[in-house]
Amino acid sequence: MTGEDRPATEDESADDSGRPSSDDQSVDATPPVPESEDPDLDDLLETLDALQHAVDDPDERAQVRETISLVERMPGSSVFTSRITKYTSRDMAEAFVGAVLFALPLLVEGGVFEIAAWFAATTVRGVPVLLFAHVAFVLVMTAGLLYFADFREITIRHPILGIIPRRYAGILTVSLFTSVFMLLLWGRLHEGSPTTVEQAGRVAVVWSAAAFGAGLGDILPGESKGADLGRFDLDIGDRGRDD
Repeated sequence: MTGEDRPATEDESADDSGRPSSDDQSVDATPPVPESEDPDLDDLLETLDALQHAVDDPDERAQVRETISLVERMPGSSVFTSRITKYTSRDMAEAFVGAVLFALPLLVEGGVFEIAAWFAATTVRGVPVLLFAHVAFVLVMTAGLLYFADFREITIRHPILGIIPRRYAGILTVSLFTSVFMLLLWGRLHEGSPTTVEQAGRVAVVWSAAAFGAGLGDILPGESKGADLGRFDLDIGDRGRDD
């Protein structure tokens, strides 16, 4: 019997009938997995955030922001207690209370004078380098506390001049004012006839503790009620822009 007259095998007959052979069958019974099987308010916020950056019209972006603000205040959202979007006068008051609480122990501590004298005595070509390094430390510490430590998710909106976050500037300003005011009030700034550099050193030492306390006092209670102070800042750019 020749090859042309050989009867087709069972597999070949199946192929000729149009049915796939067992080797070619690949059945995927797994249904497509949705992006979120149990969507919640956090998923909605992520979608709204993406939409906010996608639209170009300022009015539309403002409407999206209002919707986001409404959703954030709904119970059931994790950002209900973890995200802070507004900066209000109550935040400044909370920062002042925190600054006072952390600055008080240093106002009666004689070690502040010793540290200030050390700052004044350690100079490079007449420049108190340690004092400047300490000020830089305060700036970095405050920024880290607000935006890198996992206490709250701080949203930066309407930065001053388009660069400086309002909350960051407010905490540093309130804590610095509190430090100078309390040192003057308690007669600790001029005690012992210090030099100008020593006075600046005393303020800087107390300021470091006050800034830390002001940051905690501001963010730990969560978002405050009241009107946002965004319309009072010095942003020369687009006031509708979120960073």
